[in-house]
Amino acid sequence: MRILLTSALSLLTLCASAQNLTKDDISQIRSSFVKDGHTRALQNALTVEPNLSKLSMNNDLKGKVDHYFKYRANVSGITDQKSSGRCWMFTSMNVLRPTVMQKYDLASFDFSHNYTYFWDMFEKSNLFLENAIATADRDMTDRDVEFFFKSPVDDGGVWNLFYNVAEKYGVVPQSVMPETAHSNSTSQMRSVLKRLLRTGGYNLRTLVAGGASKAEVDAKKKEILKDVYRVLALCLGEPPVEFEWRYKTKDGEVKCLKSTPLDFYHSIIPDDYAPDSYIMIMNDPTREYYKVYEIQNYRNTHEGVNWTYLNLPVDVIKRAALASIKNNEPMYASCDVAMYNSSEGVCDPDMYDMESLFGIDMKMDKKARILTRQSASAHAMTLMAVDTDENDKPVKWQLENSWGPNAGHNGYMTFTDKWFDDYMFRVVINKRHLDAKSLKAAKTKPVMLPAWDYMF
Repeated sequence: MRILLTSALSLLTLCASAQNLTKDDISQIRSSFVKDGHTRALQNALTVEPNLSKLSMNNDLKGKVDHYFKYRANVSGITDQKSSGRCWMFTSMNVLRPTVMQKYDLASFDFSHNYTYFWDMFEKSNLFLENAIATADRDMTDRDVEFFFKSPVDDGGVWNLFYNVAEKYGVVPQSVMPETAHSNSTSQMRSVLKRLLRTGGYNLRTLVAGGASKAEVDAKKKEILKDVYRVLALCLGEPPVEFEWRYKTKDGEVKCLKSTPLDFYHSIIPDDYAPDSYIMIMNDPTREYYKVYEIQNYRNTHEGVNWTYLNLPVDVIKRAALASIKNNEPMYASCDVAMYNSSEGVCDPDMYDMESLFGIDMKMDKKARILTRQSASAHAMTLMAVDTDENDKPVKWQLENSWGPNAGHNGYMTFTDKWFDDYMFRVVINKRHLDAKSLKAAKTKPVMLPAWDYMF
């Protein structure tokens, strides 16, 4: 009661101190827009050209960033996630593709993203239904409940989601379960699934509220999952339990492999491929460094591991990433795709000068951009190259993208070291590349963050 009264009084105080815009205010604001020759020229340009990036392009950077690199880890060619949000899945698999190519002596190779996507969406559906049951005693306006029902399933994710689903269901080559229209363009199928799951989740809440037994609730959940499986199987095809894969080696020899998805997965992953050896390191200046954070309920399988990361200063992350690339180990990485010149495949924090174009100040540091929701990690790619100066200090980096070969520089994205500071967020790396202080911090108990936290 005291908290409610305090909040009400604070709101009244805020309203009392608020000031409406008066005629004098409007007059002063209008008079600040002086239509001199320069302003008139800008207005003429802006009223006929909608592409603000084109008008604000910093031409001083043109031709200043090349695509040559001193250190480059092995990668396997550009993939294309099409109209889907599966970048995290493509990136997780792109890191593993060179191993498969070497093992089977292949000129090219790709995994079936459709197979992994099927089980990811199926497991996310089950997790949503379990969350609906677990929170059935809470009101629909509860923040967790609202978060669950707002988006029961979506394409997005991070590396731990790939690990969870691959450890449970394995992986298969692309030809075993090829892409379909709905894996390449996922929005309409997801709309059907969301409607199905919201209906099912609401009905499960009603059952629990009515005093149904656990057996009755579980039976109803299984019926809903049968419908989920049907939608996925109709749109994506049915995933194989075992498969026969025919392939051609670089020497032209045709071979055949009979396997199960799990056996194939365990045959191609590194021996230490697990959260015990690999860790996500993050640069989030809004939170304390050298601490581990865990995102509550951010996983796909109910029994899987949550999204967990070690927060580190950006320079520490750079040193570890440089060591990994030198050791021929590309990394899962994710960033905010900002200040990106797509025609040249170059990112730099000074790429677009909106401040000079409009004559206004909009600058914020990374911490402020995160807190105001201006910036967040939006896309996962493979970090695989770095160029350094005479002192071996990084000057630029490169990412292998999954937007097809025509995006950026032949499918790759080159970014300056300054851009790394501002817009790179996360890297999944083998712990052997971390320094002693980071390794010690990685062993500490995670700080739990809610799934609806501002960074996620």
